[in-house]
Amino acid sequence: MRNEPIPLSKALASFDALWSPRIVTRVNDYDVRIAKVEGEHIWHVHDDTDEFFLVLDGELHISLREPDGERTVLLPQGAVFTVPRGTEHKPHAPSGAAILMFEPTGTPTVGDRHDEIPDHVDSTTGHTLNT
Repeated sequence: MRNEPIPLSKALASFDALWSPRIVTRVNDYDVRIAKVEGEHIWHVHDDTDEFFLVLDGELHISLREPDGERTVLLPQGAVFTVPRGTEHKPHAPSGAAILMFEPTGTPTVGDRHDEIPDHVDSTTGHTLNT
């Protein structure tokens, strides 16, 4: 990792793929990832870790399946939200967004358990494939 400041706007400008997080730095055993998102991701769950979201630009919606039922949280630019471990969730950004996530190194983007992964997404990394 570089020991220099990392301009997030420059890092975001370096790629176009949607739902394909890039690691910008590491903190101890955690990856700090940025991603461009638009449309819907898939329902998934991380069994052993919480998932932290910060909206850098745009607006992110996260649908959650909780014991009391399903709900959606709305995160405008500058908002943060943590999905608790074991909570099934589905991020979506109808108008597009740029987000920052904080997760243990090696955490798969599609979680430990998930809905069927579309053909254009790598099932290991969650990265959008070039088609």
